[in-house]
Amino acid sequence: MTSRPKAFHAAPMSGSAIVIFGAAVRSDGQPSPTLARRIDYGLQAAALWPEAPILCSGAAGRIGPSEASVMARILAARGVSEARLVLDEASRDTLQSVVAAARFARARGGVHCVICSDRYHQPRIRLLLGALGVATAPGPLTPGRGGTSVRHWARMRLREGVAIPYDLVLVLAKRRSLLAEMAAEAG
Repeated sequence: MTSRPKAFHAAPMSGSAIVIFGAAVRSDGQPSPTLARRIDYGLQAAALWPEAPILCSGAAGRIGPSEASVMARILAARGVSEARLVLDEASRDTLQSVVAAARFARARGGVHCVICSDRYHQPRIRLLLGALGVATAPGPLTPGRGGTSVRHWARMRLREGVAIPYDLVLVLAKRRSLLAEMAAEAG
């Protein structure tokens, strides 16, 4: 990493859970630059919220191990207690990760989720979790584009422009049934 993330929060909030959203894993099992950045954000959040459980979310892609297992391996190697780590290895996209994060939060009494992902990705995540009744805050972030190229940043912003309304329609259409399922699981 070229620069260290800066936290948005002066003091940790009680009742928080950290959620790290996945990205690609390379064929050698190493994180892509995007996943490495998100893991670094998660490490910073773990230091700010030392008691918070951490949900590592992301299934295996076409190659390599699951995104969640790569996150957990690196977090543990960098001193995060494995007891704090919960792996969601089933979620294949942002929407599935959001639903898993909402389930994770509700199973813990509706805790506040600290979102660890890229700046361009956070608005969609936070909007979808909000639609599912989960309070969120952005986790630590690197200023600006987070060290990404202008081309990558522009491509991701365009993708998010399409994905936000698409995923929001899906969440709102399934909201009642998802909330009922989560209530049954938590109760």
